[in-house]
Amino acid sequence: MRGARIGPVETLARGEVRRFATGRFEVATMGRGFTDITRPVVDFLSESGLRDGLVTVFCQHTSASLTIQENADPDVQTDLMTALDGLAPRHAAYVHGAEGPDDMPAHIRTMLTDASLAVPLVGGRLALGTWQGIYLIEHRDRPHRREIVVSVLGA
Repeated sequence: MRGARIGPVETLARGEVRRFATGRFEVATMGRGFTDITRPVVDFLSESGLRDGLVTVFCQHTSASLTIQENADPDVQTDLMTALDGLAPRHAAYVHGAEGPDDMPAHIRTMLTDASLAVPLVGGRLALGTWQGIYLIEHRDRPHRREIVVSVLGA
């Protein structure tokens, strides 16, 4: 961007990767919408004892996804769902329809968002911004049970 000033990179931590921890948890969704999963990720990291490194969060499904989004105003989630409805409408002329009219749009929405996230771990805390949280996005209309895998590499 013209005119933007970019400062130097500040080193927050340095060292060798000495340990890792991987865990899994289940999210029972209520159907379409956002579920804040920040707390179970933070709890797992606290139990791991790791202080600095890289955290990955992975959703083991193709019709639900993950995102980092604002956690202060729920209107943001409403507007995001409206935007996804416009990008992958439920009743378009999709070829794949064996699992119902909400399945193919769910696959498209997962492709547009993502199945995994990477977040730095600095000083024992996720390096999320002030208004950020980690969310599972359920793209299907009915409730589902979703498996999430969390892994951290670091020291």
